[in-house]
Amino acid sequence: MRKIILMMSVSLDGFFEGPDHELDWGLVDDELHRHFNEQLGSMGAFLDGRVTYELMAGFWPTADRDPSSTEPVVEFARIWRDMPKIVYSRTLDRADWNSTVVRDVVPEEVMELKAQPGGDMVLGGADLAASFMRHDLIDEFRIYVHPVVIGRGKPLFPAADAKIDLKLVETRTFGNGVVLLRYQRPDEKV
Repeated sequence: MRKIILMMSVSLDGFFEGPDHELDWGLVDDELHRHFNEQLGSMGAFLDGRVTYELMAGFWPTADRDPSSTEPVVEFARIWRDMPKIVYSRTLDRADWNSTVVRDVVPEEVMELKAQPGGDMVLGGADLAASFMRHDLIDEFRIYVHPVVIGRGKPLFPAADAKIDLKLVETRTFGNGVVLLRYQRPDEKV
């Protein structure tokens, strides 16, 4: 069965975006971008909320045509365009670039997606992640902690009533100081 993997960057103090929705604090150099490409290129689908989808759709469809784009940026533009995307939104009527719009997170429908053949699915967007967590649908957490304290913003994990037990299965430190913390459910195989 395919896994649902939450893959997000956070500041050291746990925020995924600054107080004005800024993401410019992230330290994504070529080494980290190549790692992202390697991880995401093997996925079977992107599961995004509307905000994440619109942010990605505003840049990646043509990023490889910019002469100043680095090789990892060019590679990811192709990965993003070609990857099937499921966009969870109650307001979008349609989405382009191999995307399907779904109105609500319905656990039974998500389980049907997981049972389909193909690669694991990566979850993007903190609000969507919170919804998936409420329904206990996330199998793995890949959290990239950036060596910066931004002080305030939107936390990756909102307050919740449920406890989720996890086991650490991998850590990796990148040259720019970003640290990957990869967690799975205790009953998952590495």
